[in-house]
Amino acid sequence: MPHDTPLIATIVAGLGLAFIFGAIANRLKAPPLVGYLLAGILVGPHTPGFVADQALAPELAEIGVILLMFGVGLHFSLKDLLSVRAIAVPGAVVQIGFATALGLGLALMLGWTIAGGLVFGLALSVASTVVLLRALQERRLVETERGRIAVGWLIVEDLAMVLALVLLPALAGLVNGDIDLGSDPLAVSLGLDLGVGGILVLTLVKVAAFVALMLIVGRRVIPWVLHYVAHTGSRELFRLAVLALALGVAFGSAKLFGVSLALGAFFAGMVLSESELSHAAAQETLPLRDAFAVLFFVSVGMLFDPTSLWRDPLPMLAAVFIIVIGKSVAAFVIVRLFGHPVTTALLISASLAQIGEFSFILAELGVKLGLLPEAGRDLILGGAILSILLNPVVFNAFGRLRPLLDRAVPVPAGGPAIPAEEAPPAEAAPAAPPAPEPATLAEPALLTALTDHVVLVGYGRVGSLIGAALQAAGRPFLVIEDADQPLARLREAGIETIIGNAAVPEVLGLANLPAARQLAVAVPNAFEAGQIVAQARAANPGIAIIARAHSDAEVEHLSSLGADAVIMGEREIARGMAEALVTNEATPPEITQTA
Repeated sequence: MPHDTPLIATIVAGLGLAFIFGAIANRLKAPPLVGYLLAGILVGPHTPGFVADQALAPELAEIGVILLMFGVGLHFSLKDLLSVRAIAVPGAVVQIGFATALGLGLALMLGWTIAGGLVFGLALSVASTVVLLRALQERRLVETERGRIAVGWLIVEDLAMVLALVLLPALAGLVNGDIDLGSDPLAVSLGLDLGVGGILVLTLVKVAAFVALMLIVGRRVIPWVLHYVAHTGSRELFRLAVLALALGVAFGSAKLFGVSLALGAFFAGMVLSESELSHAAAQETLPLRDAFAVLFFVSVGMLFDPTSLWRDPLPMLAAVFIIVIGKSVAAFVIVRLFGHPVTTALLISASLAQIGEFSFILAELGVKLGLLPEAGRDLILGGAILSILLNPVVFNAFGRLRPLLDRAVPVPAGGPAIPAEEAPPAEAAPAAPPAPEPATLAEPALLTALTDHVVLVGYGRVGSLIGAALQAAGRPFLVIEDADQPLARLREAGIETIIGNAAVPEVLGLANLPAARQLAVAVPNAFEAGQIVAQARAANPGIAIIARAHSDAEVEHLSSLGADAVIMGEREIARGMAEALVTNEATPPEITQTA
């Protein structure tokens, strides 16, 4: 008996083709998201063959955006958000204004109305949540100062777009005259007739009420719920509670306060970040987050008509220029004016050189309200696809521009050190300077002078214990790390440090592996650890390599790549507990202390 299953068909086709083309892209040394976008184009209405449900795919993608922003919130405290407000708020506002002006200028050249040009410009001004966060996560920059500025900038952009979405119906009412769409749903339910100014004030009040509710009530209720569920001992219930809170808060914030789903999820994660369960919550949402984030790129690809590239290329090229070059230049200048180093300015510029989900929402609403012509929507969709495809190229290009800009633009004193993965391949990353000294970006990094030493990758909970043991034993060692907090501790302790992701060959190459005695890979990600192990074994066939793992499959994977010893946490816990039970039967209190 045949069944109509558009949801299953959309998920299977989207994820299946995304896997195939993502794997091909990875094989060709291209970002996997290129394959995801191509998969979306193939299942979209503009190419022959199977067509996925165009209503279901964006909703599935929205779940990925919610979970992604919830995960970012888990690593982003209120203190972090407030620490970057001085640059994120004015920077995002000025950048939105500049990009909107460029978009308005292009729209007027194409013969559109001023209202249509404003909608078009706004759509080109806001970066994609998913693309920006994916870029930061791939470079392990989310928890750095540069990453916090980029995320804070993104949050301000989201808030601005929330206001724009609320005010667009009011603008349409003023422009069209005969359409009364300028009332807020809450105002309508209360029988109030508000003008544009009243709607703006009401929107600001609702957003402020939501933020206050999350910071006052949410900071107590959400951690309490998860702590209660954690004490039940059911991992299944804990995972369900995390997903229910993330999705529930996001949906409730959108329906009750008019806040975007992504912004609501971010605040839910942020209020939970102060709990010790935040790490577990992040781990539980990771698989679903990645799967639904892939569906986001597939849904973007479905919207794109490839024939638009050659049907009307000049306006498309102009739109892409505004997104990739215009916004980036504005962001670079703003960040530099605030005294941040070239590295930070380039990272923010590259992160914002694309558009995404909010742009699609603005475009659809603009067309529906009669403000934006359908040609404008096509330009926005095409600009989004091309800018997302170009974003990895932009990151690499900006990395290569850095040395030139370093020489042309002096670096402010006290600027943060640059991660090596942002540097061009031919150049090494700078060693971490002592805290009082300013970082000099133009200074090339040098290969470590250590020999017969230990290279420790990662300085988290496991790596810091290994480092303490090496210090106590008087063994020469250096640490490769990229997160700000461990770097600060390492500098205070006077330990030699290489800043960056050790999976990047240029970073690992600074550790002088041919002259090293041992390598300890303390990072928990088995895929990243595998790349490090393989590179180290190729650089020094005689080096002793020890790594960590969480499963038998990870042990086998790392061993096959050249690790001499792989320590699995569960086995060591079992071994320690068994030893304590067998050898220390008479001293239970000491067993507890040892464990």
